[in-house]
Amino acid sequence: MTRETGRRGLDEQAVLLAAGLADLAVSTVGTTLGTVRGLLRRSDVGALAAEAEHDLAARGRLALDRYTTVPPAHLEILARHALARRTAGDD
Repeated sequence: MTRETGRRGLDEQAVLLAAGLADLAVSTVGTTLGTVRGLLRRSDVGALAAEAEHDLAARGRLALDRYTTVPPAHLEILARHALARRTAGDD
């Protein structure tokens, strides 16, 4: 196998992968458009949109809580336990 033959094989592989990705994208868009058309024909589109908005807001709230909430420091937790023990012992 020469260097040129190996290069041609890689080029062919890249073209095949690109064509496969393009075909997948086109079929996905077609399926999505069909689903959207079906949803628009429903009589409860308004309720469905409101429910989707509510679900997206809840999902966004969960995502923000997951990434923005910082747990208390370990020493802070130990200090609170020690304080709770001291105040319980003083009663």
